[in-house]
Amino acid sequence: MTTSELDVDLLREVEQFLYREARLADEGEYEAWESLWTDDAVYWVPYGADDIDPELQISIIYDNRARITTRIKQLKTGKRHAQEPRSRLRRIVANVELLGSEGDDIIAGANFVVFESRERGVTPWAGRSEYRLRRSGDGLRLAAKKVMLANNDRPLPTLAFIL
Repeated sequence: MTTSELDVDLLREVEQFLYREARLADEGEYEAWESLWTDDAVYWVPYGADDIDPELQISIIYDNRARITTRIKQLKTGKRHAQEPRSRLRRIVANVELLGSEGDDIIAGANFVVFESRERGVTPWAGRSEYRLRRSGDGLRLAAKKVMLANNDRPLPTLAFIL
């Protein structure tokens, strides 16, 4: 997509959607965060490299829509010991780009930094996310989110929150 082709209104809409998704995750508004996903959604955090085959290699997270629902239910129980008390989170989403489209889906990317505060201290998590967004009757929804951590090739501390 060249600068002359850039749809500024679409870029702003995508940015606002990504900022909202980040805020909902940070503030533990899990039902609202979950409602952003389509029925055929995939939430993927690769391990070891950014372009592995998640069907053949291990991932940090590789959730379909049903597994996203299960993850949210676990977080809401208060029995997920790695999140009791819940991490205090703040994330910065930046460098949002429209990367193209696949059929009716909008492909976007953004860099992020998440600061997680726990008893062990503050842990920064950084990387890039790629999104496949789909229009529905009530706005954009997440059809896919791939989170590529900058340090996914190294041992990671416990990741028990939504990236």
